[in-house]
Amino acid sequence: MIMAHTEILPRRQSVGRKVLIAERSLPVTDHTLAQKAAEGNMDAFEQLYERHNRRVYSLCLRMTGNVQEAEDLAQEVFIQLFRKIGSFRGESAFTTWLHRLTVNQVLMHFRKRSVKLELTTEDGETPDQIVTGTENHNRMPVVDRIALDKAITQLPPGYRTVFTLYDIEGHEHEEISRMLGCSVGTSKSQLHKARMKLRKVITQRVAD
Repeated sequence: MIMAHTEILPRRQSVGRKVLIAERSLPVTDHTLAQKAAEGNMDAFEQLYERHNRRVYSLCLRMTGNVQEAEDLAQEVFIQLFRKIGSFRGESAFTTWLHRLTVNQVLMHFRKRSVKLELTTEDGETPDQIVTGTENHNRMPVVDRIALDKAITQLPPGYRTVFTLYDIEGHEHEEISRMLGCSVGTSKSQLHKARMKLRKVITQRVAD
């Protein structure tokens, strides 16, 4: 009986080790990293940076249309993230929370630069006209996405901001009006004009 027990015991230890190794190899969630970063763990914060810096930069670039500004803003976003990460409670996904932080940082930049939306009438009741192929930016072919991104950079700042927030990031006009401090009608009108300009640019590209 003693022999049997001594033969079984090492197997249990081996299984235990495998379980521990498996647990250690599981990816750490953003929520866990955020909690550790809030406690001053710089390694955790660096992991969050590595996971999300490209997404933050891409959003900044889409909204500003300027590489240098996007790089500076992306850095500023992570500085603000370091300062405010203790306020993340996990009530929404970390990516959603970081997205809002990024958008707010870019909008604050616009306000400092006094970038204003072009004046439009208050009604803004223009019909929705989607630029063909832009309905789902993330599912577009890579070549078309590159062309669209280039076309977006040619939009005036106000048009580009509303187009990015509505057609690419998925915000509603009511949200955009609160973010930008404008009326819902102005947001709709800006979006309509942005789509018209994009349609012209993309049509010219196809013709060429």
